[in-house]
Amino acid sequence: MTERIEVIAPHPLATLRFDGCRIPVENRIGGPGDGFRVAMATLDIFRSTVGAAALGFARRALHETVAHAARRRLFGGALGDLQLSQAAIADSAAEVDAAALLVYRAAWTKDMGAPRVTREAALAKLVATENAQRVIDRAVQIHGGLGVTKGVKVEELYREIRALRIYEGATEVQKVVIARDLLKAHAAGTGG
Repeated sequence: MTERIEVIAPHPLATLRFDGCRIPVENRIGGPGDGFRVAMATLDIFRSTVGAAALGFARRALHETVAHAARRRLFGGALGDLQLSQAAIADSAAEVDAAALLVYRAAWTKDMGAPRVTREAALAKLVATENAQRVIDRAVQIHGGLGVTKGVKVEELYREIRALRIYEGATEVQKVVIARDLLKAHAAGTGG
């Protein structure tokens, strides 16, 4: 049985319930008592993919910002000619690139065979979602009244990014995961 969960963004979420479902022992993932460990290991993958989605949102917002700033005319010139607009664009570009590097590192580390990428995935998710929120917020601001108009891409991104900051653990959870991993590595003498 499934029941769709309505959220502010059009992300397909649902609850699932299995009644009378029997799974053969050979199809079990992990051994008895391993459920939590297996579930936590999947977060390494899902956090990286949420970070990648946020990165895509941020890139689209930056593209929309640059295009709007180049074509919007005011005070006798383009919006993009104003230094504060240029600063906002530059800040957004830096945040997009920083997020990209962390998302790529988490994916690369996993692809290279690391059994766990807990810290890398948490850093990627934390930075990508928080940076995307700021990039998208700037995009809405630069679009002015148009930015809060339903149907305009930056308005849609503004609604969609909020959910990604919650999925697979809110920002505050990522901070705990990162700090605990660093403290554990320090205690083990493996650095951080």
